[in-house]
Amino acid sequence: MPTTAASITRAERATQNRHRGAVLWLTGLSGAGKSTVAQALARRLFEMDCRSYVLDGDQLRTGLCADLGFSDAARSENIRRAGELAALFADAGMIVICAFISPFGADRARAKALVPDGAFLEIYCQCPLAVCEERDVKGLYRRARDGQLAQFTGISSPYEAPAAPDLALDTASGSVDDALAALLVLLRERRIVHQA
Repeated sequence: MPTTAASITRAERATQNRHRGAVLWLTGLSGAGKSTVAQALARRLFEMDCRSYVLDGDQLRTGLCADLGFSDAARSENIRRAGELAALFADAGMIVICAFISPFGADRARAKALVPDGAFLEIYCQCPLAVCEERDVKGLYRRARDGQLAQFTGISSPYEAPAAPDLALDTASGSVDDALAALLVLLRERRIVHQA
């Protein structure tokens, strides 16, 4: 069946929503604060009457990506699916806040290519490995160090930090409020949202 053109344009959705659809892609090691920042931003955007949604790595791993393991190929497929989903949400006019380790730069670049009009913002939650390990609420780093988890990002599998993210957040010493302030400035500068 041939695809048909959308009956509602992105511009029409932006006018109705009073903000543009966009993808904010938070990347960083496990424990870097991605989910915390994502949820705090979603709350702030909700208070600003913006339509947003958080896509979290743990959430997708229990549903849409439950069939995937943690090999390099499976990680890439996980991020491919997440990128496709995020692009659809953004096309529907939402601000999609993605919180994924997404360790490989090529996978993040592929997700970015799905979103038009410069509406993909790569946010690097920068936090030293030692701090992430201290925060290890799930015990994952300990299990990886004990050899119970193979191919764990930052320990036995690489993490490729973004070379030129749209924003780098110091999530080791900066507060969640600091992160929110920086993110809102970025969203205004990129004309995603227009409110203070």
